[in-house]
Amino acid sequence: MYAKYFKRILDILCALLAVSCFCWLYIILAILVKVKLGSPVLFTQPRPGKKDENGVEQIFKLYKFRTMTDEKDEQGKLLPDKVRLTKFGRWLRSTSLDELPEAFNILRGDMSIIGPRPQLVRDMVFMTPEQRKRHDIRPGLSGLAQTRGRNAISWDGKLATDLEYIRKITFWGDVKIVVDTVKQVFFKHKGIEGSDMDEVEITDDFGDYLLKAGRVSQKEYEEKQEEARELLGE
Repeated sequence: MYAKYFKRILDILCALLAVSCFCWLYIILAILVKVKLGSPVLFTQPRPGKKDENGVEQIFKLYKFRTMTDEKDEQGKLLPDKVRLTKFGRWLRSTSLDELPEAFNILRGDMSIIGPRPQLVRDMVFMTPEQRKRHDIRPGLSGLAQTRGRNAISWDGKLATDLEYIRKITFWGDVKIVVDTVKQVFFKHKGIEGSDMDEVEITDDFGDYLLKAGRVSQKEYEEKQEEARELLGE
């Protein structure tokens, strides 16, 4: 009953409350981003969402405050992310304030407060049919995997945790995830399960990870990347 009916109602109420209570913060952050990083203030990116009635993931635009500049090299190509990520941008990410605009994704029905974090389309195409069951529900602002170390757990661990969550969705389970998320953001708790990977950050895309591990061939890798580009209309 909760997962099917009440979860969506709570999502809407919580997102409306957040936008109403923190409208002043949205304005301040928007001004700071504009001054320090330029326009546009919002960063948008296509992400796979909940499957439709035909079992196909729906691609939606994820909203965040931008955290990087548009600096380019002499050939007009964007500089590496590490170069364009400013001190201010790192602060936005570390506090998760860059994710405040996702409240509007929740209101639109693209996302939920709690659920598997939306990955990139180029990550989705490398997932097995079992792993893609994570898209049977709306992606979340935070999720069970995030309370177990965010990027400090492996891709396999992250996807397995997403499936663990969708098998048993409860109100009190979601409340616990919210509390654990707050602990991580404000008190810097690094992984409530005591993982020894707390200082390790997974930076590879899922496909790159599989290729390096020898779990897909170069040909399969290129085919999947092409599939992702087709889904994005590139």
